[in-house]
Amino acid sequence: MRALRLLLLCLSALCARADEHEHTYNEKEEVVLWMNTVGPYHNRQETYKYFSLPFCVGRKKSISHYHETLGEALQGVELEFSGLDIKFKEDVMQASYCDIELDKEKKDAFVYAIKNHYWYQMYIDDLPIWGIVGEADENGEDYYLFTYKKLEIGYNGNRIVDVNLTSEGKVKLVPNTKVPMSYSVKWKRSDVRFEDRFDKYLDPSFFQHRIHWFSIFNSFMMVIFLVGLVSMILMRTLRKDYARYSKEEEMDDMDRDLGDEYGWKQVHGDVFRPSSHPLIFSSLIGSGCQIFAVSLIVIIVAMIEDLYTERGSMLSTAIFVYAATSPVNGYFGGSLYARQGGRRWIKQMFIGAFLIPAMVCGTAFFINFIAIYYHASRAIPFGTMVAVCCICFFVILPLNLVGTILGRNLAGQPNFPCRVNAVPRPIPEKKWFMEPAVIVCLGGILPFGSIFIEMYFIFTSFWAYKIYYVYGFMMLVLVILCIVTVCVTIVCTYFLLNAEDYRWQWTSFLSAASTAIYVYMYSFYYYFFKTKMYGLFQTSFYFGYMAVFSTALGIMCGEYLAVGPTSLTYAVFLHRLQQKMLECNVFHMER
Repeated sequence: MRALRLLLLCLSALCARADEHEHTYNEKEEVVLWMNTVGPYHNRQETYKYFSLPFCVGRKKSISHYHETLGEALQGVELEFSGLDIKFKEDVMQASYCDIELDKEKKDAFVYAIKNHYWYQMYIDDLPIWGIVGEADENGEDYYLFTYKKLEIGYNGNRIVDVNLTSEGKVKLVPNTKVPMSYSVKWKRSDVRFEDRFDKYLDPSFFQHRIHWFSIFNSFMMVIFLVGLVSMILMRTLRKDYARYSKEEEMDDMDRDLGDEYGWKQVHGDVFRPSSHPLIFSSLIGSGCQIFAVSLIVIIVAMIEDLYTERGSMLSTAIFVYAATSPVNGYFGGSLYARQGGRRWIKQMFIGAFLIPAMVCGTAFFINFIAIYYHASRAIPFGTMVAVCCICFFVILPLNLVGTILGRNLAGQPNFPCRVNAVPRPIPEKKWFMEPAVIVCLGGILPFGSIFIEMYFIFTSFWAYKIYYVYGFMMLVLVILCIVTVCVTIVCTYFLLNAEDYRWQWTSFLSAASTAIYVYMYSFYYYFFKTKMYGLFQTSFYFGYMAVFSTALGIMCGEYLAVGPTSLTYAVFLHRLQQKMLECNVFHMER
C-alpha cells in the first residue's frame, strides 16, 4: 500500500501546482503543517511517530496532496498531517483545535516523555520546526505540558522563507482532566530570500571555526611532507642505484661478481605474481573504485545544489549515483580479475555487485528488527525494502555486468613487462617491523591523522542537531586523503619489496584500508565522551552504522586509486630499473 502511494505521488508530482512541491503559494491557499517525530533530545536517532504520544489531531481531516521520497522512507521520515487549518497569509488567532482526555495511562506517557527530555519535529514547506513536549518543576515532582503552539511564519512574495515556533500554555498534568490544545498563526513579511531561508539552521561558528581551518592546513602540511618523502625515495635512493650500476663499466669481472644484489632488485620476477584470493581482492578493488566515484560525485552535487535543504535528498542522491556508477565497479574489478588469470568472472561479478549493498542492507535489516521492537519511526517499511532489493537486482547488477564485460575486453589482458617466475622465490626472514602485519597497522595512522578533525564535524552533523553544509571542506579533505593514501602505499610497498617480500598487493590494500580501524576506534571515543546517548536502540544504531561507514571508508582508501596506478606503476618502475641493470651486465659481458 505504501509503495502504491509512493508511485501515485510520483505521478501526481508531474502535474504543475502551487503548493510545497513547487514552494509557491497563492492567497489563502492551503499550507500543510506536517508532524514528523518525537524522541529524546540526546538520542537523535531514537525517534517515534509524533502521535505515538497521546497528542490529539486537529479538526481538518483531509489535505490535497502528500509526498514522500525513497530517502525519506529509509530515514524514517514519515509525515503525518497535523489537522491544523493554515492558509497562506491568513492569520489565525489563538484557537483550540482539540482536547486531550488525560487518563492515568496518557498522563504517565507524557511524564515519561518529559523526564527523558522529549522533543518533537514538524515541517512547514520543508522547513523544520522543533518544540519541546513539556518541562518539570525544580523539584521534579510536578510535570507540565505545553499546550499552545504559537507559529510565526515569514513570507517573501509567494514563498515561505521563515518559520518560528513558541511553546506556551503550561498545564499541569493531572489524571482524569481535559487538556485543551490550541494554536495561532501570525504571518509577517520578510526580506529573507528564498535561496537563503536555510541559513538560520546552519552554524558557521561551529563548522567554520579556526580549528577547522587549522586541520585543513595541518593536513596540507602532511601532504607536503609525504610527497617529499616519496620523492626522496624514488629519486634520491634509486638514483644512487643508477649511478652505481653506470660505474660498473670501470669495474673488472671479479668486482662485479662480488657486487651486492639485495632488496627489491631480487624480486623483479615475482612482483607481478597474482595476489592470493584474487576473486575477493578484485571485488574489493572494484567496490572501492565505485565508492570513491560516488563520494566524489555526491560531494560535487551537494556543493552545487545544497542538498541539505530537502528532506532525504542526500540519501536519495547517493542511492541514485551508486546505482548509476555500477559499471565502474564492474570495469575495474573485472579487468583486474582477468589480468590476474581469474576464470570465475561471473562469480566475481556477483560478489563485486552485492558486496556493499549486502553489507549495508544486512546491517540496516538487523537494526530494523530492533527499531520494530521499539516501535520507532526508524523502522524501514517492507515496501521500501522491496524497492531497494529491486534496485540491486534490476539496476545495479545489469550495469555491473556491462562494466565487467567492458573491463575484461578492454583492459583484461596481462601487459606485464616481464615474465613471472614459474617457481615463487623464497621470502627471507626479516625484522619484525618489516612484517606485513606491522606495515598494515602503521599504514593507516597518517591517513587517519589527515581526516580525524573532519570526522568530528561529520559525526556531530549526523549524531547531533547540526546541518553539515561545508562540502568544500569535505572535498579538500577527500583530495588530501587520496594523496596521503597514495604516498603511504608507495612507501609501504617500497619497504616491503626492499625486504624481498613480493606480496605487495594485499599489504598495499590493507595498509591504506587500516584507516577504517582507527576511524571506528575514534567512534568509540566520540560515543562515550562527546555524546549523551543511551539505550539499546541508539547504541546498536550508532555502532552498526559506524561499522558500515568505517568499512566503506576502508575499502575506498584501499581501492584502485592506491593499489593500481601507484603501487603497480611503482613495481613497473622497479622492473625497468632492474632491466637497466641487466643491460649494464650484458654490456660488460660483451666487452
